Amino acid sequence: MEQYEPERLSAPQLAAMRRSLRDGRGALTRRSLLRASGTAALALGGLGALSACGIPPAKREEGAAASDDRSAAERQINFSNWTEYMDVGEDGKSRPTLDAFTKRTGIKVKYTEDINDNVEFFGKIKPQLAAGQDTGRDLVIVTDWLAARIIRLGWAQKLDHANLPHAFANLSAQFRTPDWDPGRAYSYPWTGIPTVIAYNEKATGGRKVDSITQLLDDPRLKGKVSFLSEMRDSVGMTLLDMGKDPGSFTDADFDAAVGRMQKGVDTKQIRRFTGNDYTADLSKGDIAACVAWAGDIIQLQADNPAIKFSIPSAGYITSSDNMLVPAHARHKTNAEKLMDYYYELPVAARLAAYINYVCPVDGVAGELAKIDESMASNTLILPDKAMAAKSRSFRSLSSEEETAYEEKFAELIGA
Repeated sequence: MEQYEPERLSAPQLAAMRRSLRDGRGALTRRSLLRASGTAALALGGLGALSACGIPPAKREEGAAASDDRSAAERQINFSNWTEYMDVGEDGKSRPTLDAFTKRTGIKVKYTEDINDNVEFFGKIKPQLAAGQDTGRDLVIVTDWLAARIIRLGWAQKLDHANLPHAFANLSAQFRTPDWDPGRAYSYPWTGIPTVIAYNEKATGGRKVDSITQLLDDPRLKGKVSFLSEMRDSVGMTLLDMGKDPGSFTDADFDAAVGRMQKGVDTKQIRRFTGNDYTADLSKGDIAACVAWAGDIIQLQADNPAIKFSIPSAGYITSSDNMLVPAHARHKTNAEKLMDYYYELPVAARLAAYINYVCPVDGVAGELAKIDESMASNTLILPDKAMAAKSRSFRSLSSEEETAYEEKFAELIGA
């Protein structure tokens, strides 16, 4: 049995997380700034909890230690998710897909929108996980880097794929083999989050912008370019443009990518590094072109037809939010049934039509077209084969690598 010592977060890691809370994706609901009623209420106390000492070594076996599964006797699930990440009925209160699941199975779902940020949420559940206790949650959704950490610490239960026939069959190829969960032994994606290039066609004079090279080298874009303040997105896209694989790069590759962006800063080609706040500048044309999150672009385009996006020929970065069953959850089998339910094509289509992020379910286009034909043809929601083939993930980092990389990136962006 292998033992895993808890990882303490370094100062650069903590600074990066605070930056994400303040102005990155974590600062907003999953429907983005344009549909959010305001920024999420965030508790930075979770950051301190992550770095606290006194967490006992976690055990990593074939899966986390599981409490007795009471699914058969207790027909219920406690499900924690992000805000605005589930379909809502016309009455503004009902949850059509969850209601249909309960009607079909008799399993009641206690659905709680209590995830505002990965760090904050981990701060809530870490004490119970570290103590070998039930968190009170049977299913949670967290972003890939945190999913990797929870799995690495031995705090996620290994899934029984016999309970996941739709998920196993319908999972899109681009999400099947993350390096942090080979074979999807512990997780299945809820949705994908692509990082693309966006531009305002009026601000570029009608020119298409479709590469990091253009962003960094085109003199006509000088001072009207922005990159993201999330290290994995900006460095990952730059690595791809340099012909490097974000899934297997070296320290030297990372340094070269940072150096390339540093030149853009020094020459004032890059105006600034941003969180979601690039959206207003892009709409106005103050930013002509930028590295952007696809979910934002879908919503910007609804109000401004001049907003375009492109997928670089070199590829693009995709992260994901993922379903996990925490250690000692009381209703693991019920949770697996709900996970599998969201990989049924009609259900996946209903969810995708509401949340507008990449659907990880293969073959859903026909069902989505019944709801909205424009969504079914939108490659930011349903990537076609050519686009999916260009998707790349940023590799998992050791704690030492993350510390070193975040420190260098923070110096680059002046954070």
